[in-house]
Amino acid sequence: MSATPLSVAQSVLLAPYGLTESSIESVFGEILTHDADYADLFFQYSRTEGWSLEEGRVKSGSFNIDQGVGVRVVAGEKTAFAYSDDISREALSSAAAATRGIARAGGNGSAGKSNKTVAKAGHSLYTFNDPVSSFSDADKVRILERLEQFARAIDPRVKEVMGRLSGEYDVVMVARHDGTLAADVRPLVHIGLTVIAEQNGRREQGGTGGGGRYDYTYFSDDVLREIAHQAVREALINLDAKPAPAGQMAVVLGSGWPGILLHEAVGHSLEGDFNRKGSSVFSGRVGERIAARGVTVIDDGTIADRRGSLNIDDEGNLTQRNVLIEDGILKGYMQDSMNARLMNVPVTGNARRESYAHIPMPRMTNTLMLGGEKSPEEIIASVKHGLYAANFGGGQVDTTSGKFVFSASEAYMIENGKIAYPVVGATLIGNGIESLKQVSMIGNDMQLDSGIGVCGKEGQSVPVGVGQPTLRIEGLTVGGTG
Repeated sequence: MSATPLSVAQSVLLAPYGLTESSIESVFGEILTHDADYADLFFQYSRTEGWSLEEGRVKSGSFNIDQGVGVRVVAGEKTAFAYSDDISREALSSAAAATRGIARAGGNGSAGKSNKTVAKAGHSLYTFNDPVSSFSDADKVRILERLEQFARAIDPRVKEVMGRLSGEYDVVMVARHDGTLAADVRPLVHIGLTVIAEQNGRREQGGTGGGGRYDYTYFSDDVLREIAHQAVREALINLDAKPAPAGQMAVVLGSGWPGILLHEAVGHSLEGDFNRKGSSVFSGRVGERIAARGVTVIDDGTIADRRGSLNIDDEGNLTQRNVLIEDGILKGYMQDSMNARLMNVPVTGNARRESYAHIPMPRMTNTLMLGGEKSPEEIIASVKHGLYAANFGGGQVDTTSGKFVFSASEAYMIENGKIAYPVVGATLIGNGIESLKQVSMIGNDMQLDSGIGVCGKEGQSVPVGVGQPTLRIEGLTVGGTG
């Protein structure tokens, strides 16, 4: 009989500590001596590693094993949470006792203890090979060495190459007060590359990366060559770039990773907790037009092998393809169990947490805008004077006001419908809700990012994916240096 995520989780997280499903049921018996609305146990075992290469050799490496359990009880809007890195019956009892202080604080007593454990199967979106143990250390180092060799072979102006390789093997199991028992085995690999090129005393950098829910066999020579090509191309383009002008103008956003602007400027504002509390610019606006016609935004945790995908969320619910905005109309928000209950709407499979030591909250998975009918060439040709932001670096957003600032890592000026010359130092300044209304052309080239996204919220980081087609947005403010 082949292994399943649940059988793997039971063998890793329960059996070594003498725990059984009956043990878990008895813990809920201790937790639910007081009224509550919801309770769960989140078990986790993870192995992570990281390797860094610079100047032709690996300069650092790290390896970490972590395991533990988080115990959570929810009553009304209040949450009691305790965690332990000791997975034992005694530790579970201590954590359960710590959560009972929330007793009756606004709960309606709906979390009655179930006497039957129901195993819930998740999706099957990725294999559960362990990337950390699947390759020898020497083979992992060779991946970085090949990446550096490919980058340096592209152009003699490449002077410095810095590579980073990481892998993760995560086994999680969720037990809920209603008897649900669900598990997931989550591999994750990532490679990042930064190159510095020099010409006539001027130095510029380019960077990219890739990965997903694979093991290290994903990083074939073809994949590594493409990553090297993209990073070096960006650095060489910036060597010839002029300072970006400032002012309000039409902006064309490239496909793929530029969807990070959508993620930050719009996505966070569509998470259930911000909207329940009324702190989002989109609070109370379901059914209203909030974007231009043609704008459809989804959050989809079910795309095979993607960095932001999950077979189950961190409350044991199936992830879903959730339509957030459809043809410009706000359809709903991303929800975990607590916010869905308090807002009287369905759970959407968006509960996520960084680890067993953190409480879950509604978070994005893979957030993307669907494609339209225009070709990228048509969109560029429509612009008399504007900016083409082909790729992005960092950015900041205020979810309360929707204001954002993003820096472009690869950008060009558009003059009379043609890409005229590259620019550096361009920043995009705007407001998420206004920018959605100012989308005037949507490309037919929707593309997901290469697998590099990390999302931060309230001190917790989780892997995510983004995507979008080429877009034309009217009247964005460009901050420049020229």
